[in-house]
Amino acid sequence: MADAPSSRGALPPAFLANARALARGELVPVAPRHASTVVLLRDAADGMQAYLLRRTQTMAFAAGMYVFPGGSVDPRDEVLDDSAWAGPPPTQWAGLLSADERLAKALVCAAVRETFEESGVLLAGAGPGDIVADTTGEDWEADRLALIARGLSFAALLARRGLVLRADLLRPWAHWITPEFEPKRFDTRFFVAALPAGQRTRDVGGEADRVAWVRPADALAAAGTGEMGMLPPTAFTLSEIAAYDDVAAVIAAGDARDIRPVLPKVVIDGDDARLLLPHDERYPR
Repeated sequence: MADAPSSRGALPPAFLANARALARGELVPVAPRHASTVVLLRDAADGMQAYLLRRTQTMAFAAGMYVFPGGSVDPRDEVLDDSAWAGPPPTQWAGLLSADERLAKALVCAAVRETFEESGVLLAGAGPGDIVADTTGEDWEADRLALIARGLSFAALLARRGLVLRADLLRPWAHWITPEFEPKRFDTRFFVAALPAGQRTRDVGGEADRVAWVRPADALAAAGTGEMGMLPPTAFTLSEIAAYDDVAAVIAAGDARDIRPVLPKVVIDGDDARLLLPHDERYPR
């Protein structure tokens, strides 16, 4: 595995002020919103690649950062009909994701919906074993934009097109919670998935101003030089995936993952503050 990211260095002034207020008991942490994100992978001639988007500078959260496709759970994600579901049932996902059945269904649904919204890739098909072959038509683009605008629910999209969500194409990978001092927080489950044969991503715009397929090790190197800004969960996930040779190996590893919540914490030393992960020696226990 590539070296696991550790301390993130000094925090930005606004976050440092929040971290100090939290340490003094003057800041009540914001309740995190449930979210899903998907590490979309493909094999290429020069090695396995991951799909990353750079969030626009106007975003309220992670502006300018490279991230995987993902976003908050839509309450309508919880009510997807069982007939529109193929693969491990929500009861099985509940155990994997440390969630109740209703939330587990919403998290998986959000993972598939957000991947389509932010990459144009749809993990769905006419039935078990089938996968949509092409989502580049104008009708698909209209559906994607309607999902983003929340004028169309993902359940309604699947029903109208006679499709089922392919939960079997996802594997659980990680569970990250935004640090308590941040003003906007997410409780996010990370999934991995292979780019379906025949489908391709597109530069979809909206919340992102740049997209890239890049080898995990190359992305980490670019993050080290400051060329690609990344939050700790993104960098840490890439460092884990870089240990595998191909997509099949990552998917197989996902079957054996022990998903435990990771909450980065801050240690303050005088005028300096560092963000630490659970594997760091100084992580507060």
